[in-house]
Amino acid sequence: MEVICLHDEAFYTLIDEVIDRIKEKNNTHDEIWITPERAMKLLNIKSKSTLQNLRDTGAITYTQPQRKIILYKYESVLEYLEKNSKQAF
Repeated sequence: MEVICLHDEAFYTLIDEVIDRIKEKNNTHDEIWITPERAMKLLNIKSKSTLQNLRDTGAITYTQPQRKIILYKYESVLEYLEKNSKQAF
């Protein structure tokens, strides 16, 4: 049997990395609001005008805490994708 000794800082860094990997694997996210870039990546779109169109038609939820800052609700982006998914035969 081997014993591995770690300093406190290294131990907590390791724990944080394990938690991040578990979250990534289980697709759990702490974020409620995401940036336009992240929303575009999730939706697999390249155009900001397409993202604006989704926002304007009410397809996805957004907030505008400041004049030039727009954030999108992560759950609404996932709901939009789910609602528009097609099942293959």
